[in-house]
Amino acid sequence: MDVTDKVAVVTGGSSGIGRRTAIRMAERGADVVIADVREEPRIPESEGGAQDPRPTHEYIDAETDRSGHFVECDVREPSDLEVAVEAAESLGGVDVMVNNAGVFRTMPFDRIDEADYDRVMDINAKGVFFGARAAAAAMDEGVIVNLSSIAALHGTGNHPIYSASKAAVRNFTKSMADALGPEIRVNCVLPGVIDTAMTREDVPTVGGERAERYEDEIPLARFGDPGDVADAVCFLASDAAGYVSGEGLVVDGGLSAV
Repeated sequence: MDVTDKVAVVTGGSSGIGRRTAIRMAERGADVVIADVREEPRIPESEGGAQDPRPTHEYIDAETDRSGHFVECDVREPSDLEVAVEAAESLGGVDVMVNNAGVFRTMPFDRIDEADYDRVMDINAKGVFFGARAAAAAMDEGVIVNLSSIAALHGTGNHPIYSASKAAVRNFTKSMADALGPEIRVNCVLPGVIDTAMTREDVPTVGGERAERYEDEIPLARFGDPGDVADAVCFLASDAAGYVSGEGLVVDGGLSAV
């Protein structure tokens, strides 16, 4: 999973899965542009660098041999995504684009208003599409990894717009792989229930009284750690996945298989 001397952009890289991915990329040899609406990490998180209160780029600079760079970026704005890619170009060119930024809200079908719909779709789907497009325009060759979810595999009444947005990401990935190959590989990762600050706030079973019972439903009997997803992203970004494109890698401890 070597990405030595690559330059990566990670959207939503200040916290959670994005933070751990940015750190893993740096540990494996990449310079990383962290593109996020906020610089400070959302804590608490689980083990490793994600618990450190320093912003991701500062952690990378201090604890790895590579460099981290923060760019304020709202993925709902295509121009912000272009600025993030330009920051990578100033470091030598964008080699890897990780479209990670996303939001999750448990919203029953009959309580969703237009603002809820637009926010989730704009961040989760629009942000991925325009992030990939900005990166592809700057790449002679490279890799794009999009973050979907196992919610893309089935619908649910508790978060129908989230599920739809992540299904869009999964299908965008297949379309992008067809449109951008052979120079650019495009894949996505479909995480299950990952223990982050966001899921602790928005998924009652994570970190709550029902956690143990819910974990029992997962064949590997634990919630995912952000590092589990970060390792999958690093694999898809590396030459080890050199003949993989248009695919979705499920990282859910077996939950979607039962």
